[in-house]
Amino acid sequence: MVGTVIGLIIIGLVAGYIARAIVPGRQALGVMRTILLGIVGSFVGGFLGRLLFHHPGGFVQPSSWIGSIIGSIIVLLIWMQLDRRRVVH
Repeated sequence: MVGTVIGLIIIGLVAGYIARAIVPGRQALGVMRTILLGIVGSFVGGFLGRLLFHHPGGFVQPSSWIGSIIGSIIVLLIWMQLDRRRVVH
């Protein structure tokens, strides 16, 4: 259980950081929000992977890391759009 939580935090940090590096623009996210971005992105990427490819997946596979990064990018883009709307109005 503790190993799973630590693994989620590490994957979240790495996936969130890579997503922030890929997406252009300034993101006002600290370390904790970057980790949260990566964890949520991992769930989104895992869900999309299972939905599209019908593959049960695993915890430490290259495809799950790629899915986590893609999911994090999707979540970050949505976050930036919502944040932009909040600032404009």
